[in-house]
Amino acid sequence: MLTLSFIGFTLDLIGKVLVAYTALRVHHRVWQEHKIDKVVFRAMRRERSLGMMGIGLILLGYFLQTPQKLIG
Repeated sequence: MLTLSFIGFTLDLIGKVLVAYTALRVHHRVWQEHKIDKVVFRAMRRERSLGMMGIGLILLGYFLQTPQKLIG
C-alpha cells in the first residue's frame, strides 16, 4: 500500500541521488576537461537544473513524511 510516508521516503531518496549524481557529474566534467568552455558550461547548467530538481524532491519528501513522523 502506498502511504504518504512511503511516497515521501521514496521522493527523498530520489532527490538525494539526483543531487549526489549532479555534484559528481560536475566534478567529473571539470576534471576531464581541465577547462570550462561552452560545452562544459551547457552541461553544468543542465546538471544544475537536475540538482535543483533533486533538492525540490528532497523537500517534498520531507513535507510528505512530516505528518507521519509527528503522529507516529
